[in-house]
Amino acid sequence: MGAVYEFEKEKLILGVIYHDKAVFEEAMKLIRDEFGEWDFVSEEFSFSEEFSTYYDEELGGEGLRRIYSFRELVEPDRQADIKKFTNALEARFSEGERRLINLDPGFINHGRLMLATTKEAGFRIPLKDGIYTELTLFYARGGWHKLPWSYRDYQSERVQRFLTEVRSEYLKQRKALPKNIKIQ
Repeated sequence: MGAVYEFEKEKLILGVIYHDKAVFEEAMKLIRDEFGEWDFVSEEFSFSEEFSTYYDEELGGEGLRRIYSFRELVEPDRQADIKKFTNALEARFSEGERRLINLDPGFINHGRLMLATTKEAGFRIPLKDGIYTELTLFYARGGWHKLPWSYRDYQSERVQRFLTEVRSEYLKQRKALPKNIKIQ
């Protein structure tokens, strides 16, 4: 029988798509209050121009994209609860059925990027309370690798450069983590 160990903490990231800067700034204050300071922020870029206009109508204009990583590492089994929190924020900043901000949390560790979602698909793994996770990218042989369902922006060189920077910081932080804490 195999031994059971605690999960190693991982790096929380948050993909944000928005149009209204005031909504964005207010939401990010609440996110900072909940998850603490971020250590890396991607450059702002046009999600609409580079990848898709899918969110434009809902957001009320051109979708702008940023990705954040948070200083404090978190337990990966918190992913569903974190997604429920970001869903509640999206609802708070909605006008009827229109979200004014899109918030997608995920986790980076040494070998993967996982993103949380509410949408079921054959390649998504149920966590709890209607929240799923998916392996979006994996890291091997010195770089990120996509899967057939990987979002186009996460496949881009721009985003992967940012994720590599975040991963490098995670690897430094990981050295200070306790190793192999046995549960049973």
